[in-house]
Amino acid sequence: MILGIGTDLANIDRIAATLDRFGDRFRNRVFTDTEQRKAERRHDVAGTYAKRWAAKEACSKALGTGLRMGIAWRDMAVSNLPTGQPVMQVTGWAQERLAAMTPPGHEAIIHVTLTDDHPWAQAFVVIEARPLPPA
Repeated sequence: MILGIGTDLANIDRIAATLDRFGDRFRNRVFTDTEQRKAERRHDVAGTYAKRWAAKEACSKALGTGLRMGIAWRDMAVSNLPTGQPVMQVTGWAQERLAAMTPPGHEAIIHVTLTDDHPWAQAFVVIEARPLPPA
């Protein structure tokens, strides 16, 4: 069962300008240490940050709150499996919200996909509730 769907489109040039203007203050407010290490290793630093920005926005929408009600940017984090597939982890209030949305006897799975084509970065997030296997 689908619990939530979110999408966002971010302008890579706007993220690059924000990085130039605010630097670590912006990075540390929005992105986890893992996300920062990933982005700083990439050729397209701003594009990597923009995709993760879009994923956080999309996730907050899929959670049904947007970036309000206590969800912090760093409560949502994108990492990658060894295959390169992006995955979203939630902590803090985002994790509490996800637990409250998830029906009893189900587990929540967050699906995320990212893409970019300069100057745009886009993310889609789908939150699925799967029945738990019988005990």
